[in-house]
Amino acid sequence: MAKRKPKLAVWKFASCDGCQLSLLDCEDELMAVADTVEIANFLEASRRVTKGPYDLSLVEGSITTPHDAERIRQVRRLSKYLVTIGACATSGGIQALRNFKDVKDFIRIVYATPDYISTLDKSTAISEHVKVDFELRGCPINKRQLLEVISAFLGGRRPNTPAHSVCVECKLRGTVCVMVAHGTPCLGPVTHAGCGAICPAYARGCYGCFGPMETPNTASLSDWLIGLGASEGEIARTFHGFNAWADEFRQAGDLNEKKQDDQS
Repeated sequence: MAKRKPKLAVWKFASCDGCQLSLLDCEDELMAVADTVEIANFLEASRRVTKGPYDLSLVEGSITTPHDAERIRQVRRLSKYLVTIGACATSGGIQALRNFKDVKDFIRIVYATPDYISTLDKSTAISEHVKVDFELRGCPINKRQLLEVISAFLGGRRPNTPAHSVCVECKLRGTVCVMVAHGTPCLGPVTHAGCGAICPAYARGCYGCFGPMETPNTASLSDWLIGLGASEGEIARTFHGFNAWADEFRQAGDLNEKKQDDQS
Protein backbone atom coordinates (compact mmCIF):
# COMPACT_ATOMS: atom_id res chain seq x y z
CA MET A 1 0.00 0.00 0.00
CA ALA A 2 1.40 3.40 -1.06
CA LYS A 3 2.26 5.78 1.75
CA ARG A 4 -0.02 8.82 1.94
CA LYS A 5 1.65 12.06 0.95
CA PRO A 6 1.41 14.92 3.49
CA LYS A 7 -1.19 17.51 2.51
CA LEU A 8 0.03 21.07 1.91
CA ALA A 9 -2.42 24.00 1.81
CA VAL A 10 -1.73 27.64 0.96
CA TRP A 11 -4.20 30.31 2.11
CA LYS A 12 -4.61 33.98 1.21
CA PHE A 13 -5.97 36.75 3.40
CA ALA A 14 -5.44 40.53 2.98
CA SER A 15 -2.25 40.72 0.91
CA CYS A 16 -0.75 41.33 -2.54
CA ASP A 17 -0.05 37.62 -3.35
CA GLY A 18 3.71 38.30 -3.50
CA CYS A 19 4.61 35.62 -0.96
CA GLN A 20 2.54 32.99 -2.75
CA LEU A 21 4.32 33.98 -5.96
CA SER A 22 7.62 33.34 -4.15
CA LEU A 23 6.56 29.70 -3.85
CA LEU A 24 5.65 29.54 -7.54
CA ASP A 25 8.98 31.18 -8.33
CA CYS A 26 10.77 28.15 -6.90
CA GLU A 27 10.25 26.47 -10.30
CA ASP A 28 12.47 23.34 -10.29
CA GLU A 29 12.36 23.13 -6.50
CA LEU A 30 8.57 23.32 -6.58
CA MET A 31 8.48 20.19 -8.73
CA ALA A 32 10.50 18.40 -6.04
CA VAL A 33 8.06 19.63 -3.40
CA ALA A 34 5.14 18.41 -5.52
CA ASP A 35 6.72 14.94 -5.63
CA THR A 36 6.86 14.68 -1.84
CA VAL A 37 3.58 16.36 -0.82
CA GLU A 38 0.05 16.63 -2.07
CA ILE A 39 -0.65 20.28 -2.87
CA ALA A 40 -4.21 20.06 -1.63
CA ASN A 41 -5.27 23.71 -1.60
CA PHE A 42 -3.37 26.43 -3.50
CA LEU A 43 -5.77 28.57 -5.53
CA GLU A 44 -2.95 30.75 -6.87
CA ALA A 45 -1.68 27.68 -8.73
CA SER A 46 -4.67 25.39 -9.27
CA ARG A 47 -8.47 25.28 -9.01
CA ARG A 48 -8.23 21.74 -7.64
CA VAL A 49 -9.04 21.63 -3.92
CA THR A 50 -8.80 18.59 -1.66
CA LYS A 51 -10.64 18.68 1.64
CA GLY A 52 -8.69 18.83 4.90
CA PRO A 53 -7.36 18.18 7.41
CA TYR A 54 -3.96 19.41 6.22
CA ASP A 55 -0.50 18.50 7.51
CA LEU A 56 0.93 21.96 6.81
CA SER A 57 -0.84 25.24 6.05
CA LEU A 58 1.03 28.28 4.74
CA VAL A 59 -0.91 31.49 5.40
CA GLU A 60 -0.31 34.76 3.56
CA GLY A 61 -2.03 38.02 4.50
CA SER A 62 -3.39 39.88 7.51
CA ILE A 63 -6.80 39.80 9.17
CA THR A 64 -8.86 42.87 8.23
CA THR A 65 -12.52 41.74 8.22
CA PRO A 66 -14.84 39.85 10.59
CA HIS A 67 -15.25 37.16 7.91
CA ASP A 68 -11.49 36.57 7.74
CA ALA A 69 -11.24 36.45 11.53
CA GLU A 70 -13.64 33.51 11.47
CA ARG A 71 -12.01 31.92 8.41
CA ILE A 72 -8.54 31.81 9.99
CA ARG A 73 -9.97 29.96 12.98
CA GLN A 74 -11.37 27.40 10.58
CA VAL A 75 -8.00 27.09 8.83
CA ARG A 76 -6.34 26.55 12.22
CA ARG A 77 -8.78 23.75 13.09
CA LEU A 78 -7.97 22.01 9.79
CA SER A 79 -4.18 22.31 10.10
CA LYS A 80 -1.67 20.21 12.02
CA TYR A 81 0.97 22.91 11.52
CA LEU A 82 0.26 26.53 10.57
CA VAL A 83 3.06 28.75 9.27
CA THR A 84 2.55 32.42 8.47
CA ILE A 85 4.50 33.80 5.50
CA GLY A 86 5.33 37.43 4.87
CA ALA A 87 5.00 40.81 6.56
CA CYS A 88 1.20 40.93 6.22
CA ALA A 89 0.71 37.61 8.01
CA THR A 90 3.42 38.17 10.64
CA SER A 91 2.82 41.85 11.51
CA GLY A 92 -0.23 43.19 9.70
CA GLY A 93 1.67 44.41 6.64
CA ILE A 94 1.78 47.79 4.97
CA GLN A 95 -2.01 47.97 5.35
CA ALA A 96 -1.48 48.19 9.12
CA LEU A 97 -0.59 51.85 8.59
CA ARG A 98 -4.32 52.40 8.95
CA ASN A 99 -4.03 51.20 12.56
CA PHE A 100 -2.59 54.57 13.56
CA LYS A 101 -5.74 56.41 12.45
CA ASP A 102 -9.50 55.93 12.51
CA VAL A 103 -10.25 53.50 9.67
CA LYS A 104 -13.71 55.06 9.23
CA ASP A 105 -12.05 58.24 7.97
CA PHE A 106 -10.37 56.27 5.16
CA ILE A 107 -13.60 54.48 4.28
CA ARG A 108 -15.48 57.77 3.97
CA ILE A 109 -12.79 59.18 1.66
CA VAL A 110 -12.36 56.12 -0.59
CA TYR A 111 -15.84 54.65 -0.93
CA ALA A 112 -18.95 56.33 -2.33
CA THR A 113 -21.20 54.20 -0.10
CA PRO A 114 -19.31 53.47 3.15
CA ASP A 115 -22.27 51.54 4.59
CA TYR A 116 -21.43 48.61 2.31
CA ILE A 117 -17.96 48.18 3.80
CA SER A 118 -17.47 45.68 6.62
CA THR A 119 -14.01 45.89 8.13
CA LEU A 120 -12.18 45.66 11.43
CA ASP A 121 -10.62 48.70 13.06
CA LYS A 122 -7.12 47.28 12.57
CA SER A 123 -5.09 45.08 10.23
CA THR A 124 -3.49 42.44 12.46
CA ALA A 125 -1.12 39.49 12.27
CA ILE A 126 -2.46 35.94 12.12
CA SER A 127 -0.89 35.21 15.53
CA GLU A 128 -3.26 37.71 17.16
CA HIS A 129 -6.13 35.39 16.27
CA VAL A 130 -4.84 31.79 16.35
CA LYS A 131 -1.84 29.76 17.45
CA VAL A 132 0.98 29.95 14.89
CA ASP A 133 3.70 27.29 14.75
CA PHE A 134 6.27 29.40 12.89
CA GLU A 135 6.55 32.87 11.36
CA LEU A 136 8.52 33.39 8.14
CA ARG A 137 9.22 37.08 7.64
CA GLY A 138 9.74 39.19 4.54
CA CYS A 139 8.03 41.41 1.98
CA PRO A 140 8.16 39.21 0.05
CA ILE A 141 9.61 36.13 1.75
CA ASN A 142 12.87 34.49 0.69
CA LYS A 143 11.96 31.45 -1.43
CA ARG A 144 14.91 29.43 -0.14
CA GLN A 145 13.82 30.06 3.44
CA LEU A 146 10.32 28.97 2.44
CA LEU A 147 11.62 25.68 1.06
CA GLU A 148 13.57 25.18 4.29
CA VAL A 149 10.40 25.74 6.34
CA ILE A 150 8.38 23.28 4.26
CA SER A 151 11.15 20.68 4.46
CA ALA A 152 11.58 21.18 8.20
CA PHE A 153 7.94 20.80 9.18
CA LEU A 154 7.34 17.83 6.91
CA GLY A 155 10.52 16.27 8.34
CA GLY A 156 9.48 16.85 11.94
CA ARG A 157 12.19 19.39 12.83
CA ARG A 158 12.46 23.10 13.60
CA PRO A 159 13.26 25.35 10.59
CA ASN A 160 16.80 26.72 10.43
CA THR A 161 16.48 30.38 9.43
CA PRO A 162 18.90 33.20 10.37
CA ALA A 163 18.27 35.26 13.50
CA HIS A 164 20.88 37.94 12.79
CA SER A 165 20.42 41.36 11.23
CA VAL A 166 20.77 42.65 7.68
CA CYS A 167 24.14 44.13 8.73
CA VAL A 168 25.60 40.61 8.79
CA GLU A 169 24.38 40.05 5.24
CA CYS A 170 26.09 43.29 4.17
CA LYS A 171 29.34 42.01 5.66
CA LEU A 172 28.95 38.61 3.98
CA ARG A 173 28.55 40.16 0.53
CA GLY A 174 31.23 42.83 1.14
CA THR A 175 28.86 45.79 0.98
CA VAL A 176 30.15 49.01 2.48
CA CYS A 177 27.87 50.32 5.28
CA VAL A 178 25.69 53.03 3.76
CA MET A 179 25.21 54.74 7.13
CA VAL A 180 28.89 54.93 8.03
CA ALA A 181 30.21 55.68 4.54
CA HIS A 182 27.44 57.86 3.12
CA GLY A 183 25.24 58.95 6.05
CA THR A 184 22.22 57.19 4.54
CA PRO A 185 19.46 56.30 7.04
CA CYS A 186 19.14 52.51 7.23
CA LEU A 187 17.11 50.01 9.29
CA GLY A 188 19.62 47.23 8.65
CA PRO A 189 20.98 47.09 12.24
CA VAL A 190 17.52 46.23 13.65
CA THR A 191 16.03 44.26 10.74
CA HIS A 192 15.82 40.48 10.42
CA ALA A 193 18.10 38.98 7.75
CA GLY A 194 16.71 37.18 4.73
CA CYS A 195 16.72 39.57 1.77
CA GLY A 196 20.46 39.31 1.09
CA ALA A 197 20.91 43.03 1.86
CA ILE A 198 19.58 44.04 -1.56
CA CYS A 199 18.95 47.74 -0.84
CA PRO A 200 22.34 48.52 0.75
CA ALA A 201 24.01 46.76 -2.20
CA TYR A 202 22.50 49.51 -4.37
CA ALA A 203 23.56 52.29 -1.96
CA ARG A 204 20.08 52.59 -0.41
CA GLY A 205 19.15 52.19 3.23
CA CYS A 206 17.27 49.09 4.40
CA TYR A 207 13.48 49.62 4.61
CA GLY A 208 12.90 46.90 7.20
CA CYS A 209 10.99 44.53 4.89
CA PHE A 210 11.84 41.48 7.01
CA GLY A 211 10.69 43.03 10.28
CA PRO A 212 12.57 43.38 13.57
CA MET A 213 15.43 41.01 14.34
CA GLU A 214 15.71 39.33 17.73
CA THR A 215 16.31 41.93 20.48
CA PRO A 216 16.71 44.97 18.18
CA ASN A 217 18.25 48.08 19.75
CA THR A 218 15.89 50.61 18.18
CA ALA A 219 16.81 53.32 20.69
CA SER A 220 20.46 53.23 19.67
CA LEU A 221 19.56 53.29 15.98
CA SER A 222 17.25 56.26 16.57
CA ASP A 223 20.15 58.13 18.17
CA TRP A 224 22.31 57.30 15.14
CA LEU A 225 19.64 58.62 12.77
CA ILE A 226 19.35 61.84 14.79
CA GLY A 227 23.12 62.19 14.40
CA LEU A 228 22.69 61.87 10.64
CA GLY A 229 20.32 64.82 10.68
CA ALA A 230 16.96 63.03 10.65
CA SER A 231 14.08 64.50 12.66
CA GLU A 232 12.01 62.48 15.13
CA GLY A 233 9.11 62.64 12.68
CA GLU A 234 11.23 61.23 9.87
CA ILE A 235 12.46 58.44 12.14
CA ALA A 236 8.88 57.61 13.15
CA ARG A 237 7.90 57.30 9.48
CA THR A 238 10.95 55.10 8.87
CA PHE A 239 9.87 52.60 11.52
CA HIS A 240 6.21 52.83 10.48
CA GLY A 241 6.71 51.06 7.15
CA PHE A 242 6.28 47.52 5.87
CA ASN A 243 6.23 46.10 9.39
CA ALA A 244 4.71 49.11 11.16
CA TRP A 245 2.60 47.00 13.55
CA ALA A 246 5.47 44.73 14.66
CA ASP A 247 5.88 45.50 18.37
CA GLU A 248 9.47 46.77 18.30
CA PHE A 249 9.02 48.95 15.20
CA ARG A 250 5.66 50.29 16.37
CA GLN A 251 7.03 51.24 19.77
CA ALA A 252 10.11 52.91 18.28
CA GLY A 253 7.97 54.86 15.83
CA ASP A 254 5.50 55.92 18.51
CA LEU A 255 8.29 57.04 20.83
CA ASN A 256 9.89 59.25 18.17
CA GLU A 257 6.50 60.64 17.20
CA LYS A 258 5.86 61.56 20.84
CA LYS A 259 9.26 63.28 21.05
CA GLN A 260 8.36 65.33 17.99
CA ASP A 261 5.00 66.30 19.50
CA ASP A 262 6.66 67.30 22.78
CA GLN A 263 9.00 69.62 20.90
CA SER A 264 6.16 71.26 18.95
